[in-house]
Amino acid sequence: MKQESADQSTPPPSLSPAPSAQPSREDGDPQALWIFGYGSLVWKPDFAYSDSRVGFVRGYSRRFWQGDTFHRGSDKMPGRVVTLLEDREGCTWGVAYQVRGEQVGEALKYLNVREAVLGGYDTKEVTFYPQDAPDQPLTALAYVATPQNPGYLGPAPEEVIATQILACRGFSGHNLEYLLRLADFMQLCGPQAQDEHLEAIVDAVGTLLPCSYLPEQPLALI
Repeated sequence: MKQESADQSTPPPSLSPAPSAQPSREDGDPQALWIFGYGSLVWKPDFAYSDSRVGFVRGYSRRFWQGDTFHRGSDKMPGRVVTLLEDREGCTWGVAYQVRGEQVGEALKYLNVREAVLGGYDTKEVTFYPQDAPDQPLTALAYVATPQNPGYLGPAPEEVIATQILACRGFSGHNLEYLLRLADFMQLCGPQAQDEHLEAIVDAVGTLLPCSYLPEQPLALI
């Protein structure tokens, strides 16, 4: 579980939240902020929050185009994790977390390290549509990896991405666990939640590794 301004190409130099990571607060409440997760944040936010909603953003597609040398890979064998690609017809499902008061600063400080410093992601404002109330969209902060960051790998055939995922492991676990937990989340969202890119990589993994793989821990959702 990353975008900011698409023009920023390097992670912030400090561990404090970047100035651009301050999107509009919901309903004008200066104490509330929504953060959209579409990768590992959907099952492991690791920051305190007041509310969470499953839903989607429009105009973006999820792609395994970002390299990861810490959480799901190493310097010698970078793993593959997701970012958002601007796509007029795209729709990406995930989870929005609401943080309030002191939670805001604590969450942004933590995510700046996890996503920007270690992951190479920037921040971007997106419009989030809750699954249970799509007619009441929210403004949320998302972390997005742009092609300008050093870890960006870009497109590759699904079979190549699957092979890379099967070979990599990082401090947060095996890259395959990341892929399958994300696939599990999409299944829980229902048949209306589609991600052809993710499904194609899962199918490619199944061809390369026909035996079943079970994560060590069950998927914990909102």
